[in-house]
Amino acid sequence: MSQPARRPPSSTDVARLAGVSQKTVSRVLNGEPYVSEEVRERVLAAARELGYRRNTAARALHLGRFHRIGVAALGSALYGPSSLLVALERAAREIGYALAVVNTLEGEDDAIMSAVESLLGQGVDGIVVSDPIDEGPGEGGALRIDRDVPVLSFRPIPGLDGPRVVVAGASGVAAGRQATEHLLGLGHATVWHVAGPRRWWAARDRARGWREALAAAGAAEPPPLEGDWSPASGYAAGRILAAKPEVTAVFVANDDMAIGVLCALAEAGRAVPGEVSVVGMDDIPPAAYLSPPLTTVRQDFEAVARHGLALLVEQIERAPGPRAHDDLTARLVVRQSAAPPPGAEQRKEDLCRECSSVPPTIPSTTPPSC
Repeated sequence: MSQPARRPPSSTDVARLAGVSQKTVSRVLNGEPYVSEEVRERVLAAARELGYRRNTAARALHLGRFHRIGVAALGSALYGPSSLLVALERAAREIGYALAVVNTLEGEDDAIMSAVESLLGQGVDGIVVSDPIDEGPGEGGALRIDRDVPVLSFRPIPGLDGPRVVVAGASGVAAGRQATEHLLGLGHATVWHVAGPRRWWAARDRARGWREALAAAGAAEPPPLEGDWSPASGYAAGRILAAKPEVTAVFVANDDMAIGVLCALAEAGRAVPGEVSVVGMDDIPPAAYLSPPLTTVRQDFEAVARHGLALLVEQIERAPGPRAHDDLTARLVVRQSAAPPPGAEQRKEDLCRECSSVPPTIPSTTPPSC
């Protein structure tokens, strides 16, 4: 026969063990004055012994609001996710909110929903879903948050639904398109792509922008190479690209992988940008100091965080409204890693000489026949 579930310890239990009143327990746990150090230590020792945790939700009933925002964040040291998380914390502090973060790991089942449930249990006024990964099979994974809690995502996520969902941020699609259009505008016949992991929505967005730019220009779409955001995976992709003489331009989905691509091209004797042009994304701090300095697409994480949190707090502090969608355009930072394709100047000079050698066309004086 199964044993009945043991109820969690309450503040009454703590008061009984410590030999004080419930009001004293409340004063100690809320950090209020007028409690002796000896009594405070006794209450805290009793709470630790019992494994007592405050019911944050009950406490919030008295306050009306938690003034805390929860973040379901991918546990990653990558420049983009970590920079966004730091920017979120700073922006939240500026508007008087604390930040509660639950990290998820790539490959965990239902990681985001588990993080959201954990945050709701802690007591938060809104949820930020940062750098989500498709957790479903194939391309159709969906995330659903059905509670009446404001949710902010920095990109549209299939299935992310609810009465108070806000979508705001820099569009990875627009960034991928911008990088590719820059290379095509330099005269390259097509642009190769080193993509991020396909389960990452951010990687899919950047690849989509790359494809859209090629299609709009009528350029051929080479098969993309997939990396894992690391310089090592960029190096592996770069070795493959270096062996293809037809490769003259590459858009790499992040700067870390672009560093690996540059290394592989240098080892193979393929000059950048003389033979191959490279454009990255994120504008990591070392990008300006590479050899050559890397042309890249910069995301303003501070602006994205402030803008997104402002929209989320608007949903928290007012009556629920319709979904909002807003994009902050990323900015191309032009440096020395991209140039016209090999022979472009010579072809231009040859064309000019050819044009100058053709005699001008003399208009016909013969009347048209009827």
